[in-house]
Amino acid sequence: MTKYIFITGGVVSSLGKGIAAASLGLLLKSRGFRVVNQKFDPYLNIDPGTMNPFQHGEVFVTEDGAETDLDLGHYERFTDENLTQNSNTTAGRVFLSVLDREREGGYHGGTVQVIPNVTDEIRDRIMRPARETAPDIIITEIGGTVGDIESLPFIEAIRQTRNEVGTENCAFIHLTLMPYLKKAEELKSKPTQHSVKELQGLGIQPDIIMIRSERPIDFHIREKLALFCNVLSDAIIQNLDARSIYEVPLMMEKEGLGRIVCRVLSLPDVEPELSGWEEMVRRLYNPEKEVRIVLVGKYVELRDSYLSVIESLTHGGIANCALVNIDFVDSEELTDYEAVNARLSGCDGIIIPGGFGDRGVEGMILAVRYARENSIPYFGICLGMQIAVIEYARNVLALEGAHSTEMVQSPSHPVIDLMPDQNGLRLGGTLRLGRYACRAVPGSLIEKAYGTADISERHRHRYEFNNDYYDLFTKSALKPTGINPERNLVETVELEGHPWMVGVQFHPEFKSRPNRAHPLFRDFIAAAVIHATEAGAVK
Repeated sequence: MTKYIFITGGVVSSLGKGIAAASLGLLLKSRGFRVVNQKFDPYLNIDPGTMNPFQHGEVFVTEDGAETDLDLGHYERFTDENLTQNSNTTAGRVFLSVLDREREGGYHGGTVQVIPNVTDEIRDRIMRPARETAPDIIITEIGGTVGDIESLPFIEAIRQTRNEVGTENCAFIHLTLMPYLKKAEELKSKPTQHSVKELQGLGIQPDIIMIRSERPIDFHIREKLALFCNVLSDAIIQNLDARSIYEVPLMMEKEGLGRIVCRVLSLPDVEPELSGWEEMVRRLYNPEKEVRIVLVGKYVELRDSYLSVIESLTHGGIANCALVNIDFVDSEELTDYEAVNARLSGCDGIIIPGGFGDRGVEGMILAVRYARENSIPYFGICLGMQIAVIEYARNVLALEGAHSTEMVQSPSHPVIDLMPDQNGLRLGGTLRLGRYACRAVPGSLIEKAYGTADISERHRHRYEFNNDYYDLFTKSALKPTGINPERNLVETVELEGHPWMVGVQFHPEFKSRPNRAHPLFRDFIAAAVIHATEAGAVK
């Protein structure tokens, strides 16, 4: 029978439930169990796809095209399992399903209520992976903080789930904050006690309490929490700040988290196989080289907007035994070439990630020109590829006014445009989401990176390279080198004669792993290392 683990949060938000859930997934998978992670968010949006990145951070995209919470990126990176549409559920999606069923007569004229109708829908979604793929363990993170009004139906649903599957098949982990009062020089346990009391008042007794703290928790604090919160003292797990999120699973294993979860769920506890992960962390903490990568974007005030890109750059650094220092540059600050030269000078690589809208685009175009003219490794992702095409069309091919119809309604040269089969569709219907095929040109940087011409990558974009300009670019140095075979769409471009200048329409950051860097991020950082070495030799 599938076992269920529910992770809730208390005291404050942003404590790292997603990292805790991902770390636990890794610890259990390393013991040989088949694990599925999922996230339930209490907000009323159907998904984060239409949310401002400043509000929610990045939108993570799964293989089957789900636009999901960024925590799913942590789940995939830690457990190396591809998640699906079923892995992220919001209150909006739950209520929409319930109301659609009511309109269709699915409740046979009965009164529709939060209990049991809404909670039944939540429980059905919690248990759906068990019916479809029958994993050994499902780990469900409940978004928000215990005590939030919007979280109450989800808390009630997981309480009912334990009653249905039995206590031996269900574990509750509660993650809270233990603040340190500098003046008193003391860790305070009262916030955790109150948070657990709130949870108990909703009918849930946690089996494990995970404590986020800046200072180590001693034996006396554990005993105190065990007494007041009704848990075993060895089930009080300290979750201290780590140098890297990738060290957290190793810290949790030392704390005994995997062993305790196996005890609560009546599972055999075997020795975990973590040697590969340990070696990856060792390489991360002992770099032999150092590079400076400039990330030019429009959402840099909230780093979570580019979370998967940031992590993928780190993965590329691990693969090259290099420390990657990321310099975040707001593209709106790049008002002219002089400003670009002052801000980007001395960098070893430039990356422009995805984005929507026209804000800051001219600064990005200047940044691409700087990378092209100064032979600096450049990696353009989604919008970053489109910007490279626009820059080259303007400054090399002399197509005055070249632009994207996303930014300008009727440019003189729409080198980026909606394709004819997209016209007339609703805005959401024009998005390419999820996995699509790409066939690389033999001998291209793309083919060399992947080691094959047949590629599959995840997409999240609306506008495409305009094939009316295909022949012109093919005859130039900025050549299309990867094509979607189903719709003949340009997926990648490369600049001949440049050390490493690649643009891709897809989002490779969604498939990168810390112990298996995505080949494009690996090669981008490798090119940056070469640039840094050569620049150092010149100096």
